[in-house]
Amino acid sequence: MSVRWSTMVATGAAAAVTAGVLVVAGASPAAAATVCNRYCDGRDAALAGGDRTPVSSTLYGRTFALHVDDPNSMGWASLSGGRAGDEVWLDRSFDGGRGWSSGSRLGVTAVPSGATLTRTTMVNVDDWVNRGVGALRACGKAGDRPEVACTAWARSTWNAADRSRAAATALMMRYDQNTGLFDGNAWWTSANALTALIGNIRVSGMDSYRYAIATTYDKQITSRQGQFRNEYLDDTGWWGLAWVAAYDLTGDSRYLSTARADADHMHAYWDNTCGGGVWWKTDRSSKVAIANSLYIQLNAELAQRLAGDAVYRDRARTGWSWFAGTGMLTTANIVIDRISLETCRGASGPLTYNSGVLMNALVQLNRATGDAAALATARRIGDASTTHSALNSGGILREPGEGESCQGDQPSWKGEYARGLGVLNDALGGVYDGYLQRQATSAFTHNRNSLDEYGIHWAGPFVPSAHACQHSALDLLNAAA
Repeated sequence: MSVRWSTMVATGAAAAVTAGVLVVAGASPAAAATVCNRYCDGRDAALAGGDRTPVSSTLYGRTFALHVDDPNSMGWASLSGGRAGDEVWLDRSFDGGRGWSSGSRLGVTAVPSGATLTRTTMVNVDDWVNRGVGALRACGKAGDRPEVACTAWARSTWNAADRSRAAATALMMRYDQNTGLFDGNAWWTSANALTALIGNIRVSGMDSYRYAIATTYDKQITSRQGQFRNEYLDDTGWWGLAWVAAYDLTGDSRYLSTARADADHMHAYWDNTCGGGVWWKTDRSSKVAIANSLYIQLNAELAQRLAGDAVYRDRARTGWSWFAGTGMLTTANIVIDRISLETCRGASGPLTYNSGVLMNALVQLNRATGDAAALATARRIGDASTTHSALNSGGILREPGEGESCQGDQPSWKGEYARGLGVLNDALGGVYDGYLQRQATSAFTHNRNSLDEYGIHWAGPFVPSAHACQHSALDLLNAAA
């Protein structure tokens, strides 16, 4: 849950939203285990190493505030303007506030007779032993009324000291340690979320979530068709690139072996229909830009890491030679989505990630082969896509037909675009720094809540987040770092 709830799931609870504050009548408390990090839950707030108040709410003249001790990653709640018998407490969540079975009514305390204010003891934000990435909110009620008011969720600056690390931490609130995927069981978007997380470790140096790499691998290596292969060839490509990134970070050869298996699986679906190209799906129903751009990129990246192995290098070259002749890269240097199997020519509109992944693929091809023309083509795509009206509105990247939800596939696409543009930007010495910084500043300013969760619109307004929107923002912040 978040502060924008329009409904509430709570047994026996009636809910309403008043002035942006959740008001709940009769909410049932949930039991919670004591968490001990540097200190254990229950520490006196007078011993706090700092006092920051990120969020507050009011109800019937009472003010409920969340206080955060950033140096020790703990928090407490306060009530002011109250009367004897008024109550205040903390809720704690380890899934970004979507539920709080991990702790409700923690440290509940009442205003004593003759006083107008009180505060709780402190509790930990996170659970380091169990890898629980936490959030807190302050809640309270008047002693003579049933309604409950809660603040928005917030957390400490622990693992969130700058905007990219804060976004990575918010993404990890959506990581399911049981499945090794994000938001429960998401597949190809989890590959991109893991890639964004690995990218953040590289640019920020924050190693706290490195465990997700091995967890995901171990939990999912035998699922689907094994080795992160399935019937969608683009899905397989995303996972192959995630494991190349994991190999680069860790040096673990099993990740590179899986990336090779993924590239080989994709190659098995290359044929001479329309002169070449890999199919989008194993049913051989369509040939699309994204699967073929991923094919070029994955093979070019493997060629760089497997010195002396010409197989992947030649596949990447052949893939680009075919792609360049399809018309999916237009004369305006915008990448469109697919070809018609009747004409074998490009026959659709643009999507952001089609340009982003092809830019990345061409940079990798240049690195693998020294092909200067590939890098020059990537530059033309970068120049076109950062200015084209179909992909930008008021100077801010916007998906054609951008929806109002962070669910589904579309919210992931701008992340892959930003990642590709960031790779090209590095290769060209920073020519797109201004564009990337403008996107990042807009998203940070207009598209973020108190937990550093991001929605789909980088120009705003904010809509409720999910892992695809969150990894897209993280990809952007990584590229702009």
